[in-house]
Amino acid sequence: MSNEAIQEGEPSGHFAVFSSQNSKFRYTYNKIREVKSYRIGELFAAYRDILWDDGRHKYNVSSFIGEIDEILLGERFSTFDQNTLDNLIGTLRQRGNSNATINRKMAALSKLLRKAHKMGDIHSLPEFRRQKERAGRIRFLERDEEARLFAAIKSRSEDAYRLSVFLVDTGCRLGEALGLIWNDIQEHRVSFWITKSGRSRTIPMTERVKEVIKLPPTTEGRRPKGPFSKLSQAQYRAIWNEAKAEVGLGADEQVVPHILRHTCASRLVQGGIDIRRVQMWLGHQTLSMTMRYAHLATNDLDGCVVVLEKPRGDQAPSAAENSVFASPLTAPSPGKAARKESGLEPAKARRKSSKGK
Repeated sequence: MSNEAIQEGEPSGHFAVFSSQNSKFRYTYNKIREVKSYRIGELFAAYRDILWDDGRHKYNVSSFIGEIDEILLGERFSTFDQNTLDNLIGTLRQRGNSNATINRKMAALSKLLRKAHKMGDIHSLPEFRRQKERAGRIRFLERDEEARLFAAIKSRSEDAYRLSVFLVDTGCRLGEALGLIWNDIQEHRVSFWITKSGRSRTIPMTERVKEVIKLPPTTEGRRPKGPFSKLSQAQYRAIWNEAKAEVGLGADEQVVPHILRHTCASRLVQGGIDIRRVQMWLGHQTLSMTMRYAHLATNDLDGCVVVLEKPRGDQAPSAAENSVFASPLTAPSPGKAARKESGLEPAKARRKSSKGK
């Protein structure tokens, strides 16, 4: 009997059925999908509310995508090839963007394109390679800078001052503090549930944090939703910028509210707290993010200075022998008398000595 498939009837709709001696199967007629093209701005408008939560980060992403759309001259595309991506990165670099800035912009673009590709809007994706970033200097506030800046903030807003103290002693992000409600504060600890990494954390509070979360009595008789819910990010940043200009820090672009998080981390590391616990305190997703502060932990290296400053002639042989750095390959050998006394003299030599007696 022939194994050749024989069609059973004419295809109906999109399906057809074939049969043979040993098998029966179906196949479908897929409609040919119209190939459409989109601008980057159109894709962002379609998926921004799905991919990004409302807030400052979404605002920054909107700015990044707008710049990318402008560089691409509003070109419509159905595929995003590698050459387009390379030219885009080259243009950003010519505009003075650092590798770190390019990485942030490409992260937003990659997230958007992957979603569009998954939904069938575009049909190919380029390879996104992370640009190598230099480890930049981390700016943090000295004690006197903190005192002057906080005094200027307090003269403008008591609520902004309380928030500033809370930020520098907890190391939390601005959005994490503003999102607190009273149930997040229990006894001597505060819990952060709305975090950048999506992981909650709980940390103890310092004495001055316990003081600043106490709201002064109000005539209305009702307290707000949380200790800092009266402020918005925009209001706090406006007060911050006015205060830093007043104390002579207006030209320093690194003196932004996030510097309080750097300041907290730096003080913990300089105070001898190990990197792993600093990671837990800050809520970093990976230890590599916390390692940016590791260079500040120099206490363990103080013993090296003692060794280097000691004059060469003052180092007695016994000191070298007893050093924890002494190696069996470099330590001096004990004399013959010392070996005999300690029982280290070879057995052959001891036998000869006994025969002589």
